[in-house]
Amino acid sequence: MGNGDLVFPAGVAGVECAHRVPVPPSKPFLETFRTNLKETFFPDDPLSQFKNEKPSRKLIKGLQYLFPILEWAPNYTLNFFKSDLVAGITIASLAIPQGISYAKLANLPPILGLYSSFVPPLVYTILGSSKDLAVGTVAVPSLLMASMLGKEVSVTQNPGLYLHLAFTATFFAGAFQASLGLLRLGFIVDFLSHATIVGFMGGAATVVCLQQLKGILGLEHFTTATDLVSVMESVFTQTHKWRWESAVLGCCFLFFLLTTRYFSKRKPKFFWISAAAPLTSVILGSVLVFLTHAENHGVQVIGYLKKGLNPPSITTLVFSSPYMMIALKTGIVTGIIAMAEGIAVGRSFAMFKNYHIDGNKEMIAFGTMNMAGSLTSCYLTTGPFSRSAVNYNAGCKTAMSNMVMALAVMVTLLFLTPLFHYTPLVVLSAIIICAMLGIIDYETAFHLWHVDKIDFCVCFGAYFGVVFGSVEIGLVIAVVVSLLRILLFVARPRTTVLGNIPNSMIYRRMDQYSEAKRVPGVFIVQIDGPIYFANASYLRERISRWISEEEDKIKLSGERSLQYVILDMGAVGSIDTSGISMLKEAKKVVERRGLQGSEVMKKLYKSKALEIIDTYNIMGLGDYVEPSNVSMANMIIQIESQDKDKYRIAPG
Repeated sequence: MGNGDLVFPAGVAGVECAHRVPVPPSKPFLETFRTNLKETFFPDDPLSQFKNEKPSRKLIKGLQYLFPILEWAPNYTLNFFKSDLVAGITIASLAIPQGISYAKLANLPPILGLYSSFVPPLVYTILGSSKDLAVGTVAVPSLLMASMLGKEVSVTQNPGLYLHLAFTATFFAGAFQASLGLLRLGFIVDFLSHATIVGFMGGAATVVCLQQLKGILGLEHFTTATDLVSVMESVFTQTHKWRWESAVLGCCFLFFLLTTRYFSKRKPKFFWISAAAPLTSVILGSVLVFLTHAENHGVQVIGYLKKGLNPPSITTLVFSSPYMMIALKTGIVTGIIAMAEGIAVGRSFAMFKNYHIDGNKEMIAFGTMNMAGSLTSCYLTTGPFSRSAVNYNAGCKTAMSNMVMALAVMVTLLFLTPLFHYTPLVVLSAIIICAMLGIIDYETAFHLWHVDKIDFCVCFGAYFGVVFGSVEIGLVIAVVVSLLRILLFVARPRTTVLGNIPNSMIYRRMDQYSEAKRVPGVFIVQIDGPIYFANASYLRERISRWISEEEDKIKLSGERSLQYVILDMGAVGSIDTSGISMLKEAKKVVERRGLQGSEVMKKLYKSKALEIIDTYNIMGLGDYVEPSNVSMANMIIQIESQDKDKYRIAPG
């Protein structure tokens, strides 16, 4: 039989013949490169909406693409505003105490937490594409900033420099986020896998809770380290300084917050109870301290908060050595974490409402609002889950709820800040602990254990790295383990032996299906993955060893000799020159090949490998077409029932 038509014997599934489709013509390099570049950086094809449009319409769509507010504002209705007004006021009641709490967590003045809930939400309202994301400060980036900057600059000895570096780090974080969006590099965030984020966020939440023991116990001096050992050592070496008044007050408010959250989960219609609980705690705590003068009995309070809107901070940014590099490093690390959390939260709520958000546009929005914030005395912000969940449950319709929240915070900054003077720090600690307990997602960890042990290891590697090392160590461990897993998948693609399920045309992995049986005289190997330089040698050695082992088994069992080796390469989507060389060398061992995919066939054709490996030994989807779609099972049955030497076929 030549390299023309492949003729199958009649009588099996009614197959008469199949014909060969010629190798597809090669495309110019620049065209192929342009196509691949587009698929990498522009998978959503943002320019498609401008095709066949008038210049004026293109201008309008271009402005709407850059400023999403122009897309929904013309259709904004009074009913939408009523919903956004309620949602905005609701999230403002949560944003005010959380903002103050997270600023303290970052070792920054509490007023910065309110500043950060004013300017950035206004910017996001104009540039953001999510209807549900509520912008504000978050715990984990706040802790990261305190940890990384605190190693270089003492907040107690040089608070001014520490504050300036926090603004500078926020600027670099925003510039990095916006650059990723403008350069269409959003796929970089995908290297932080779900397991990585779950473990890292859980570990960071645990560390944040441990840090709040300082406020709960009323301690004035506490370790700046974040690992479990250092925190426990700092707690138990100061037992004589514990303040029972502060501990009782903190436990009472923590119980109140956890109870309201539990009730709101059981009764979703009463979500507003949990949302209003933090502000209620602040008000009750402030009144209690004021009436009892508890600040004179060991209960620490926030103290004076100045009135007024955000002062400019553009002149305080540090762009000179030796501190610029630590600000840059802190900005990039915290920017990645904040961006990953914000995009993940936005996509989650977009899925609930069945609309789409553009990840690259979100990065630009986050970057712009953080750069603007760094110039107006704000520190790093993103879209926290707790605040966004309240926004979603409150019935928000558009991003206008962020503007309502910002205006409510503005009123607070202008008129209400003196009321927070007597707010006890222990209440802020209770608010943070309550919020962090919701981030520790142990249910997902159990799910990972049952579904994928490697993902579970990634998750707990990140968790224990954060808890017993530091936030940076945990992040590095998680990313490194995730990258190693990717490299292992590339360098060691899964190769398995297939067997036939009795009384069926189905072939399955023999290591997973005990009922799968070998076809006498035929050895079937499946390769799940592309063939690259990184795995070519491994595949050659693995296939050779498997064939040798199979021949040894046949000799011991006394069965008929191995006559055919079938490579099922349905998952081989691409192959490079090293892979082609591997196939040339493997020709000496494997006589029948089954390759699938037109890209593979074109490269084999160009490399002249088809002249060495007989063309009729290669069958791939798109290269040979059979009128009746002959399956692998049918082909093997035909081989068993006919003269195998006459029909030299290696199905794929």
